[in-house]
Amino acid sequence: MSSGDPKSSSQRITSIDALRGLVMLLMLVDHAREFFYLHAQVADPMDLSVTAPALVLTRFTAHLCAPVFVLLTGLATSLYAVKHGGRGAASAFLLKRGLFLVLLEVTLVNFAWTFELPPRVIYLQVIWAIGLSMMALAGLLWLPRPVLVTVALAIMLGHNLLSPLAFAPGEPGHSLWAILHDRGWLDLPGGVRARTSYPVLPWVGVIAAGYALGGLFRPGVAPDVRQRWLMRLAGASLAGFGLLRALNGYGEPVPWRTGPEALGTVLSFFNLTKYPPSADFLLVTLGVGLVLLALFERWRGRVTDALGVFGGAPLFFYLLHLYVLHGLYRLGLALLGPNVGDRLGVGSPLQLWLLAAVLVVPLFPCCRAFVRLKRRSGSAWMSYL
Repeated sequence: MSSGDPKSSSQRITSIDALRGLVMLLMLVDHAREFFYLHAQVADPMDLSVTAPALVLTRFTAHLCAPVFVLLTGLATSLYAVKHGGRGAASAFLLKRGLFLVLLEVTLVNFAWTFELPPRVIYLQVIWAIGLSMMALAGLLWLPRPVLVTVALAIMLGHNLLSPLAFAPGEPGHSLWAILHDRGWLDLPGGVRARTSYPVLPWVGVIAAGYALGGLFRPGVAPDVRQRWLMRLAGASLAGFGLLRALNGYGEPVPWRTGPEALGTVLSFFNLTKYPPSADFLLVTLGVGLVLLALFERWRGRVTDALGVFGGAPLFFYLLHLYVLHGLYRLGLALLGPNVGDRLGVGSPLQLWLLAAVLVVPLFPCCRAFVRLKRRSGSAWMSYL
């Protein structure tokens, strides 16, 4: 198949949408946990001393979501630049789209989580982080590609060196550092507080890496060449993770320990820090993501096409699934009452997966209809969704 074949181009783009769709479905499971498993919640779902292995594994699958999605955001921006006139068009789009996402986070997304008006707390989560990362990429994309790659790797693999740097609340630099690297609380006017759940700095490195990766997805690159490079990059990323993690030193602040059983040791080895994402966290999740990206281009079929429907309407799906989950929880609580303490919940992580599978049934036609509407529409604002 030649690199200029329309079918090749279609598979190239579908693989991106399919991978995005997969991680969004994993996100659906994790967010179902946030609403229907809080009765069994712990301070950290990856804390092996208090968390059942099934919940640890459920949470670990969700670790793929943010790194892969942010990487694909950078990759999609590179393709946007090719299609719409170069880096200038991409930079302008990133600035506007990034600001749009930040505003969306503090309004519709925050309300979806809290159902509070006016809000007492604003949670600055993944949409906020993506928005700020996009605005940062608007400037970084002007760097020569080798310099951009160097900057991306330096941020992703080197930001843990900044961990000893800390600012107490009230100290100069606290707010900026809470946004960039340390989770923290920000006091806003009117007694409102903001929680920086997703420190932004590491994600800037990930989105920059995604933009640099876009060179492999240009129309002139043959699929077999692209797939070989994706697997090589994945192998290097996973090997780097294995080496750093085995050394049990730099790259992850939580050391792994051998346990009385093999499963406990394995879970400890993969118990990685997400907030902010450690170097080890990014190496293993992005390594797995690159493998899947290569495989999805080879495995074009009904499954990847179905995943591509969700991946083709990411922001629509994100908003829709949050309101469906929260609305379903409130409705169930009103009709059935609490069944575990003062909450309504399911009894096991397996039931979380089953709940998510059931919700996929009505969410799929909604996303499919929106994707079709988006493709037919000539409105510029639809590109933001």
